[in-house]
Amino acid sequence: MRKIIRNLIEKAVKEIQKSGEFPKFETPSILVERSELKVHGDYTSNIAMKISGFCKKNPMEIANLLVSELDSEIGAIFEKIEIAEPGFINFFLSEKCLQAKIKEILSQKDKFGRLNLGRGKKVQVEFISANPTGPLTVANARGGPLGDTLANVLEMAGFKTEKAYYINDEGNQVLILGHSVLKDENAQYKGSYIDELNKRIKEKDAEKAGKKAAKIIIEEMIKKTVKNLGINYDEWMSEEWLRKKSFVEKSLNLLNKKRFLYQKEGALYFKSSQFGDERDRVVVKSDGSKTYLAGDIAYHKYKFDSPPGGRKFSKVIDIFGADHHGDVPGLKAAVEALGHKGKLDVIILQFVTVLEKGEKLRMSKRKGFFVTMDELLNEVGSDAVRFFFLEKSADTHLNFDLSLAKEHSEKNPVYYVQYSHARICSILRKSKTQNPKPKIKIQNLKLLNHPSESGLIKRLIIFTEVIEDTAKDYQVQRLPGYARDLAAAFNQFYRDCRVISEDKELTRARLALVASAKFVLKNTLNLMGISAPERM
Repeated sequence: MRKIIRNLIEKAVKEIQKSGEFPKFETPSILVERSELKVHGDYTSNIAMKISGFCKKNPMEIANLLVSELDSEIGAIFEKIEIAEPGFINFFLSEKCLQAKIKEILSQKDKFGRLNLGRGKKVQVEFISANPTGPLTVANARGGPLGDTLANVLEMAGFKTEKAYYINDEGNQVLILGHSVLKDENAQYKGSYIDELNKRIKEKDAEKAGKKAAKIIIEEMIKKTVKNLGINYDEWMSEEWLRKKSFVEKSLNLLNKKRFLYQKEGALYFKSSQFGDERDRVVVKSDGSKTYLAGDIAYHKYKFDSPPGGRKFSKVIDIFGADHHGDVPGLKAAVEALGHKGKLDVIILQFVTVLEKGEKLRMSKRKGFFVTMDELLNEVGSDAVRFFFLEKSADTHLNFDLSLAKEHSEKNPVYYVQYSHARICSILRKSKTQNPKPKIKIQNLKLLNHPSESGLIKRLIIFTEVIEDTAKDYQVQRLPGYARDLAAAFNQFYRDCRVISEDKELTRARLALVASAKFVLKNTLNLMGISAPERM
C-alpha cells in the first residue's frame, strides 16, 4: 500500500505542477509510514512539509491541494483522506481496497509478498564462518538464523541470493588446534571433542594434525549442526583452497601495483588509513606468514571479480561476531582499494547468554566449557532456536531463556505463532468436513466489515512492506515481531467472529479471510526457516 500511496502522491504533485499551482521542482523523496494511532488513519505522509521548501505556500495549503487532487481515489482505495497540523496527510483505507487485497492474497498464495526490488542482482550473504577449531557454540552460531533469514528475504524481494560459509583452515588457529590435539605444551583448546580427535589422529606434526582435525570438525561437526539448524549453504569456501589457487598472492600483487602496500620493520602493510581506517593494517608478518586480513582480501576479491576468476556479486553482506568488530574497517578499506566501494555491508552480532533457571551458563572454547548449538537444538529444537535468535536485533545482546523456549503455552512466542497456524488449519479442515467443496466467492468479501476482520486484513497486507523494509535495512527482527502481531490479530478475529455459522454467505467470506491468513502466516514462518504445523 505504501508504494501505491507514494505513486499517487507523486502523480498528484506533477498534476499540480502542470496547473501552475506548484513551481517546477524534482519531487522529493516521499515518505509514507504506517500510522501508530487509528485516529491518524492507516498511513500518513509528511510530503506537504517537504514540498513547502520548494514553493511559497505553507504545508497546510500544500496538503489541501494534494488532497483535492487525490479525491478521485476516495471510495476505491481510501475511505477518506484527512489533513492534520502542521501538514500531515492521513490516509484511511476503504473496505473495497481491503477486500481487493484478500483477493490478491488468495490468487498469489505462497507467492504473496514477492517483490522486484532487487531486479535479479546477485547478492551473497556470508554468515557463521566460525574457525574450524571446535563444534559450533551458541555464541558463534548466532549469525546462522539471521543470515539464513536475511538471504531468504532478499530472495523474496527480487535478488538472486547465495549463502556462504568461509572456512579459516589456514594459519595460527589451525596450528594451535594441532597442538591441542597432540596435547603438547602449546595446547589451548580442551574438551571431549579434543580427546576424541587425539585418539583418531596419528600425525605427530602439529600443523598436519591441525589440518586433519579441522577437516573432521567441518565435515562431522559444523556441517551437521548447520543442517540441523535448517541451513543449506550454496558455498563452503576454504582459505586453503584460495591460497593454493594463488588468490592471496594475486590480491596482494594488485594492491601493490596500485601502490597501497609498503614494507615496515620486515612486515608488509596495507595503506587502509587512506580509506578511512584509523591505522594501516599488516597483511604479511615479518616471519612471512599471512594475516587473517590477507585471506579475507583474497576472498572478497574473488566475490566481486568477474568470472572465471570470481563470482561478480553486486553486493556482499558479511555477518561477523562482536570479536571481529575491529577487523571491519580494514576489510572495507581493502574492498574499496580493489575497486568495489559500497558493495560490502557488514553486520556485527552481539553476544549470546544462555539462561538456565535464571543462571548464566559460561562459554569458553579454549577452556573446554561451552554450550554447543547442538546441545541447544537437542533441548528446544530448531524452531525455537531460530525464532528466539531472530527476535533481537544484531546489535543487541541476546539472553536465551531455556525455560521459556521449552514452555508449551502462549508465553512462548514461537509456540503462540505456530499454534495460531494450527488453529487456522483446523478451521479449514472443519469447513471441508461440513462442506467438502466450500466455494470462496469474491463478492461475499463485502461482508467482512467487523473491526476485527478489518484489523486482520490490514495486518495481512503489510507483509510486503515488511519484506521491502527488511531487504533495505537488514533488520530481520521485524519478521518474528510481525508473526506475533499477525497471530494476535487472527486470534482477536477468532474470538470476535464466528467463522462457520448458519449464515453460508458470511461463512464463505470469513473462510476466505482465514485462508488468506494461513498463506501469509506460513510465508512468514517459511522466511524464518520455521515450520508451520497443521496440528498441535
